[in-house]
Amino acid sequence: MTGIGGEYVDNAGLVHQLRMTHAGVGDPELLLAAFRSALLYLPQDGRGTVWAGDQGGIRWVHAFTGEDEMAAFAARRGHREPELAYLTVRGRRLLEQVGRAAGVPTGVALDAAGATPMLFPPVRGIVPDEVAVDGGSGA
Repeated sequence: MTGIGGEYVDNAGLVHQLRMTHAGVGDPELLLAAFRSALLYLPQDGRGTVWAGDQGGIRWVHAFTGEDEMAAFAARRGHREPELAYLTVRGRRLLEQVGRAAGVPTGVALDAAGATPMLFPPVRGIVPDEVAVDGGSGA
């Protein structure tokens, strides 16, 4: 658990679902529900832009289940500053808003440097239909 604004973040349910999925016994609906209710960390660059990378025509926003996962990813990217600026956002809000704000098909790369990374692609059932690559008018 990590403290944020006097509250504690406990993403144990999401981490459990990630582990179950990687073990081959996960339930995709439970995983998505846990992701949507989780409070995630999004690192930012010096301009306040969240970290993301483009691959295969999709922008992947980097999100993390905890500060340790985020710090490990930052270190692998060569981040050496003592502080790392970040936002916290509910998974639900991230999936609903990120594609609209980016203007390009956008998914979420969760815990990319961790033991149980997961991609949440911009498809129907995960993101709003109008920004999904498999339906809607925006993608």
